[in-house]
Amino acid sequence: MNYDLIVIGSGPGGYVAAIRASQLGLKTAVVERAELGGICLNWGCIPTKALLKSAQVFKYLKHAADYGIKFEGEAKPDFEAIVSRSRGVADAMSKGIQFLFKKNKIDVLAGNGKLLAGKKVEVTAADGTKTVYEASHIILATGARSRELPALKQDGKRIIGYREAMTLPSQPESMVVVGSGAIGSEFAYFYNTLGTKVTLIEYLPNIVPIEDEEVSKQLERSFKKVGMSILTSSEVTKVDTTGDKCKVFVTTKKGEEVIEADIVLSAVGIATNLEGLGLEETGVKSEKGKVLVDDFYRTNVEGVYAIGDIVKGPALAHVASHEGIICVEKIAGMDVHPLNYGNIPGCTYTFPEVASVGLTEKAAIEAGYEIKVGKFPFTASGKAKSSGNTDGFVKVVFDAKYGEWLGAHFIGDNVTEMIAEVVVARNLETTGHEIIKSVHPHPTMSEAVMEAVAAAYGEVIHL
Repeated sequence: MNYDLIVIGSGPGGYVAAIRASQLGLKTAVVERAELGGICLNWGCIPTKALLKSAQVFKYLKHAADYGIKFEGEAKPDFEAIVSRSRGVADAMSKGIQFLFKKNKIDVLAGNGKLLAGKKVEVTAADGTKTVYEASHIILATGARSRELPALKQDGKRIIGYREAMTLPSQPESMVVVGSGAIGSEFAYFYNTLGTKVTLIEYLPNIVPIEDEEVSKQLERSFKKVGMSILTSSEVTKVDTTGDKCKVFVTTKKGEEVIEADIVLSAVGIATNLEGLGLEETGVKSEKGKVLVDDFYRTNVEGVYAIGDIVKGPALAHVASHEGIICVEKIAGMDVHPLNYGNIPGCTYTFPEVASVGLTEKAAIEAGYEIKVGKFPFTASGKAKSSGNTDGFVKVVFDAKYGEWLGAHFIGDNVTEMIAEVVVARNLETTGHEIIKSVHPHPTMSEAVMEAVAAAYGEVIHL
C-alpha cells in the first residue's frame, strides 16, 4: 500500500504531523506499537496533571479552615481512586486521537515500525506478521523513555521510572526521588502532598536546575515549607534493595548518607527510542542518541525526516508538535520558517508552578548583555493574596541598550497559564513600554507581568 506520508510514532509530534498532513491533502498513515497519543497523552503530560490536580484538591481540603470552610471528619486521599481517575483521563484523551484520525481519514498501522531502503516501512504486528508499506515521505517520531543510570537500575517495583510512579498499587510511606527536573519535582510534590515522606535528590547545586537561580531557590523554600527533604549537590552511588526498605547511598557535601525508603523513583532524564528503527541499515545519520536533521527536519536520506525527542532541542510535547507542523508544511511546499528554539516556554506543574522562556539573568550577563531586571512578588498581588497562595514572583529580563525582552521567569499559582503572554510578546518584538501601557485586568495574577516590567523600568506602582 502506498502513502504520501507515513509517520512512525503517534505522540504529540507524530499525531499532530499526521493531522496537519491530512489537512494539506496528503494520504497519511501512522505506525503505533502502543496507545495512540504516545507517552505524553498516556504516560506523561496528561495523566500526571490529573494526579497533580487530585493533590491540589486534597491540599485545599486540608486547609479549608483557612478559607472559612468547616466540615466534619478528616480528608484522606484514596490513592487507588486517584490513580484510576488519572488513567481515565488518559484513556479519554487517547480515544480523542482515535476520533481525530478517523475524522481526518488517517490510517493506523498497529505494530513496530522499521525503516527499509527505498522509502519503505516494515510494520511488525503483535502476532509477528510483517507488512511493508511505501511512502513518498516518512517521519520518525518515536519519542523517548526513562533513562537508567548504572547506580539506579530500574526493576519496576522498588526502583521505578515515571510510568510505574503513575500506577503504583498503593501509596508508599516513603520515597526517594532522584532528579529534580520537571518530572522528578512534579512527582515529589504529588507524593509529598498526599502524605508520603519524600526526599528529593539533585546532582547539581539547585533543584529545577535549568531555571533561573532565584526561581530554583524559591521552589526549594516552598518544598521545604511543606516538609519535603531536599539534597542538592548530591549523588546516588548505589541502592540496596535486599531488605524491607531500599537503602539509598548518597554522597553529599557533608559526606555519605544512607536514606531508607519504600520506593526509589529515578527521574534523571530520558533516552531516545532509536533501537530497531533501521537507521543503520538505511544510512540515516545520528549522533549521541539524536537523529541529525536540518532546520526543516530532513535527515541525510531523501524522504526521511525526524521530529520530537529524537532530534536536538528541548524534549517537550509542544516543541514536537510545532516541529511536526513545520515539517509537513515544508513537505507540502508551503513557505515556512524554522522554529525559534530561543522562544520555547518551559513549565513545571508543582505547587507553586514554574514557567519560563528565554535567557535567565545569569545567562544574559554571560552573553554580554547589559540588562534591566524587574521583579514583582505575589505577596504584593491582590489576586494571589485573596487566593491564599502568595509564594513566588514574576521576574523579567530586558536588554538595557535596545529593549529586547531577553527572558521571563515565573514561579507561583497558575503561572503556566501566564507565560504565553511573554512568548507572543517576544515573537512580536514587543517592547517593555508597550507591555506597561497595555491594560491588564485587575485583580489577576497576570497583572504581575505588567508590574514586573514596570519595575524593570522604574515605573512600578504597587511596590
